[in-house]
Amino acid sequence: MTTEGEPGSLVKIVHLLVLSASWGMQFWMTFIAGRVLFRRLPRHTFGLVQSKLFPYYSHAVLCCCFLNLVIYTAYHPRELLSPSESAQMALFFSSLVLSALNARWFSPTTSKIMFKIHAIEREHGLGGDVGFGSNSEGYQLLREQDPKYGALRRRFLWYHGISALCNLILLFFNGANLGYIALILPTL
Repeated sequence: MTTEGEPGSLVKIVHLLVLSASWGMQFWMTFIAGRVLFRRLPRHTFGLVQSKLFPYYSHAVLCCCFLNLVIYTAYHPRELLSPSESAQMALFFSSLVLSALNARWFSPTTSKIMFKIHAIEREHGLGGDVGFGSNSEGYQLLREQDPKYGALRRRFLWYHGISALCNLILLFFNGANLGYIALILPTL
């Protein structure tokens, strides 16, 4: 259902708040919280914390992407879109798809694989080290001795990499949409 006319002030405020909250949450989790936890917590604790936080985080981003797309499409009929509005609509839609894939598939799969890896590492006395470079010989030896562990680790790195890439693309898309909105503001 397309709404006729200019959106009201409340709609504009909600749209900007949802978009900026999503971008801020993504920025915080990606560049601040993730780095601090990575450098300060034991390896398995870090993984456990992320496995508990990320479902909430990724679903919150998904909800924000959905709201942004709904609000934008309600006030921008497809037939009347300018090229820049079409690009913004495409970014909102792409964000929704990527966040859904990340929330419902990549992130949960990454956590499941991680817990299998942690079980094998615990059997060999690994996983209590802080950061990921402190006991690299032990992990390397385990990869060489246990092909199942090596295969799980490669699969984990694949899914984790895809999830991280989705997150960075979403951060860029939301940043681009915020930039576009800033450029069309009549005054600051």
